[in-house]
Amino acid sequence: MIVYCRSIFDKLENRLAERRKYIQVLLGPRQVGKTTGVRQCISRLRSPTIFEAADEPELHDRFWLEQVWNKARAVAEKNREAVLVLDEIQKVENWSETVKRFWDEDAAKGLALKVVLLGSSTSLVRKGLADSLAGRFEIIPVPHWAYTEMRDAFNLTLDDYIFFGGYPGSLYLKAEFERWNSYVLNALIETTVSKDLLQANRIDKPILLKRLFQFACRYSSEILSFNKMLGQLHDAGNTTTLAQYLEYLSRAGLVTGLQKYSGNFVRQRSSSPKFLVFNTALISAIHGRPPAAVRDDPAAWGRRVESAVGAHLLNLSLGNAFELMYWREGNHEVDYVMVRGDDVVAIEVKSGGQERRHSGLRAFDLKFKPMRSIVVGPGGTMSLEECLLAKADDFWRQT
Repeated sequence: MIVYCRSIFDKLENRLAERRKYIQVLLGPRQVGKTTGVRQCISRLRSPTIFEAADEPELHDRFWLEQVWNKARAVAEKNREAVLVLDEIQKVENWSETVKRFWDEDAAKGLALKVVLLGSSTSLVRKGLADSLAGRFEIIPVPHWAYTEMRDAFNLTLDDYIFFGGYPGSLYLKAEFERWNSYVLNALIETTVSKDLLQANRIDKPILLKRLFQFACRYSSEILSFNKMLGQLHDAGNTTTLAQYLEYLSRAGLVTGLQKYSGNFVRQRSSSPKFLVFNTALISAIHGRPPAAVRDDPAAWGRRVESAVGAHLLNLSLGNAFELMYWREGNHEVDYVMVRGDDVVAIEVKSGGQERRHSGLRAFDLKFKPMRSIVVGPGGTMSLEECLLAKADDFWRQT
């Protein structure tokens, strides 16, 4: 059997080949292959490695962590260096304080014990990092699987990727849509929204959090004001609460609210957000319509295509130092605006036989003079497949 290795883990391998300097933390949503990728990475290292997972209920204490760390210390002393990987770290009570103490002790002794942390709850790991480990770690974002990865690893077609998204573990069920749908809803969405986020953040209205997530999935790629949401979400509280909950969902790698580009490189937090999923599987699961029904509905498919392009750009932005935004002024709109320093790229998406005027791009060009304007779709600058296969730098290249 051919084992597929995601290229993102090459970055981890390169950092572990360097002198001990920072704790390496892999952050990404559930079911994107963090544990599998780390195991593949450390299997290629020359240094001895210790892999431990806090996935048993009786192991969730500092005593277990101290035992594991001391075992790794002994290996490092004997071999001059070693790598300790701690999986499911968020399950260890007060883990960040203990890791800080051990890491600082090793630094004082000059012990070359390198450490990798990962967990199934991005929100809980982030909270621990912020609490105790400032200045001691580097983050390696592990995004959702891109089309090029799903195609190469699983021979997934473009249409299937747009519908089923980038969750490798769910693909074995795609021939049975109801089973696939149930798996994504219960094993992925419910676990993250109703468990991880509630444990990591103070959320006074958990039902509202869940409704906001569903709302954002249903309106992915659309611009809606928080005030309009207040009218559609029961017991919604105020716009500040909605904005905060949307930020939690974004940190968890589920959905986000893109901000409007203003030209002064300052995020307009008061602007209406453009909802966008990180993975189109979330839209498909929340809507619950089978693939054929969506594919035969031009409007629904068009929105799914626009979300797929946006999700691709959004995941690329996590490790490539650019911000993804949108622009709208009057009747003029640009679907996505990529901002990297002073450089700006404007992107318009069209799908199938849907003909859209590009007055938004023209108006944007006149006002902001972007380095590049791209139309994605039939007859455009990039085909849909070219766009979803593109790397971040491909969008910045002048043609």
